[in-house]
Amino acid sequence: MLALASVAAAPVQQTAEQSGGNPLIAIGAFLLMLGLLVVIHELGHFLTAVWLGIKVDEFGIGFPPRALTLFERNGVKYTLNWLPLGGFVRFAQNGDGASDPLYGAGGTLAAAPPWRRIIVMVAGPLMNLLLAMLIFAVLFGTLGVPTPTGQAISQVFPDTPAEQAGFRPGDELRALDGRSVEDPAVIGQVARANSGRPVTATVLRDGEEVALVVVPGPWTSPEGKSFESGFGFSYGPRLEQVQVGPLAAAWRGVTYSLELTGRMVQALAGLPASILGLFSPEPSPDGGPIGPVGIARATGEVIQQPGGFAAFWNLAAVLSLNLFLLNLLPIPALDGSHIIFALVEWLRGGKKVPPEKEALVHAIGFAALMGLMVLITVNDVLNAIRGLPVLGGS
Repeated sequence: MLALASVAAAPVQQTAEQSGGNPLIAIGAFLLMLGLLVVIHELGHFLTAVWLGIKVDEFGIGFPPRALTLFERNGVKYTLNWLPLGGFVRFAQNGDGASDPLYGAGGTLAAAPPWRRIIVMVAGPLMNLLLAMLIFAVLFGTLGVPTPTGQAISQVFPDTPAEQAGFRPGDELRALDGRSVEDPAVIGQVARANSGRPVTATVLRDGEEVALVVVPGPWTSPEGKSFESGFGFSYGPRLEQVQVGPLAAAWRGVTYSLELTGRMVQALAGLPASILGLFSPEPSPDGGPIGPVGIARATGEVIQQPGGFAAFWNLAAVLSLNLFLLNLLPIPALDGSHIIFALVEWLRGGKKVPPEKEALVHAIGFAALMGLMVLITVNDVLNAIRGLPVLGGS
């Protein structure tokens, strides 16, 4: 698994607080989260291998050195190891070399038909997807489903149509020209369609609805940016937690996980630029890649703020989706690369890629990943020294 992620929006609002906090709590929460995500991932590999009749020697919690063997069943050792960083599956080998915790070296997994190997390797990331769906479903079931009711106005700029109409910071815009503004795109559409013509706006102010008349038109921001037609206020969604039943919460957990994964796929297009930005002397932008240090800091930020318990599980679900997606990428040494090699073998009618060539690709890929991880870790440490929160906010 790749301990690299980018934090995305999720049901529980996450705003970092610039407080010292207890680093031991942050470290403990991070190890708990990482351990859960990795163990669930490896459990997918393990259960699928057993189901397909592929021999497994060991299922380990934590990484070696081994602390103790919990028990042994059906030839599988269940072990507890000293490094609390997740877990691993050690597949059986044929005795001709050291085994790799994922793929084996001459072991029964490597000897299995390609379609079986693909299923085993897909199962690990898939478990991360299912875990995220479960966490989101529980959060939606207990906290409610965040439902937009309107747009919260945070700023009203001077000498703009919004100021002239009487808008105030703190107003909640509910409707424009008779149209609901739950979708923020409606605001721009109404402005462009009614430039120079008065429209009615409905805002919620101090618990009461107020009708305002505003004439969208040209305005200039304090930074000097000009707009041909608009209102002159900044806004963001106002969400209300709506309680739903268990089935609706479960379904929302599924659909939200898929929506968030889709946004992560779109964000991958900007990943190369984000990685190149690590070489810049400027602080990393929000949403950039973070490594173990960044993930640990993010965990500490959410666990030690009000509502930290829910925010912790929210972050765990987001990171689980990251791991689902990243581990399916065709990056050497990750699940996606092993899937590609199995597909190549399948398309070649069972003719394997020479083991030494495959091993070389994985070795080079692993070295590149470790180099990238070092770079990201250095960037995480620099951001920590600068006092920049991982999740944004102030």
